[in-house]
Amino acid sequence: MPIDDVVLSFTPASLIVLNAVLALIILGIALEVRPSDFRTVARHPKAVVLGIGAQYLLLPAVTVGLALLLKVPASIALGMILVACCPPGGISNVLTHRAGGNVALSASMTAVSNLVAIVVMPLNVALWASLNPATDALMRDFSLNRAEMLVQVLLIIGVPFAVGMPLARRFPALTAKALPWVQRVGLVALLVFIVSGTASNLGPLREHLGTIFLVVLLHDAVALAVGYWTAAAARLGEPDRRAFAFEVGARNTGLGLGLTLTFFAGLGGMAMIAAWWGIWDILAGLLLATWWRRRDARKAVRAGGAAGTTAREGTA
Repeated sequence: MPIDDVVLSFTPASLIVLNAVLALIILGIALEVRPSDFRTVARHPKAVVLGIGAQYLLLPAVTVGLALLLKVPASIALGMILVACCPPGGISNVLTHRAGGNVALSASMTAVSNLVAIVVMPLNVALWASLNPATDALMRDFSLNRAEMLVQVLLIIGVPFAVGMPLARRFPALTAKALPWVQRVGLVALLVFIVSGTASNLGPLREHLGTIFLVVLLHDAVALAVGYWTAAAARLGEPDRRAFAFEVGARNTGLGLGLTLTFFAGLGGMAMIAAWWGIWDILAGLLLATWWRRRDARKAVRAGGAAGTTAREGTA
């Protein structure tokens, strides 16, 4: 069966569960946000504005070109565009920390980008999908209601921020204890939903799994590169470049999956792109962050050895 004709079946109850899980994940981000993050942005807006531009303009533009270049089916192309238009996930901060990147910049970008997504995401999906004839036709088939998507994104992102930020400010000690559990439970619950939900719908999708894997692998690598090299082009330091890489590369694809199930009737290509990306970007991000961390350690060892040699030569 062509993947554009495959529709995943989820019950209304499962959609409620998914939206609750997504709200919990966003709450985990909101509990980490501090007013100082926004003051930092106000004092040094260049990097954050550049990062938001890379996420919501450059990455979707590159994604449209990549989908056309790969000549993927329309539902896969639309899934790629939807993922590219999603805000960054909270895992980006974890990956930035592990990679020795600028965590403060990463946290600020995550907070601002998620708030921007409330308004920008519905418009962005419609705009970039219209530039590919195949995805434009698919959008017309579903008659996407941007106002309804705006409300959906507002509920999933806006409400947790409205609850989480005041809680963190009023009860900092309690928040510090609860935050790791909120983040872990949210991430694990999302992974369980993705694995169980896709496994139960796997039958007609089996012949397309290889294509899905390769498309996500390439798309995720491109997203990481877009983030890193955007910061490099702006002559930002290496820690900032790593933060950019994960802010652009680690998308909240759980949100993309939820929107696919709600507004696109669980269209197979879109749902599988969002679902597999949600797993793969964690694996790829951990591999890249670990490689950066180990490279820094090797450089530190070499630098220490060189300094010791210089000191001994000076003593002699």
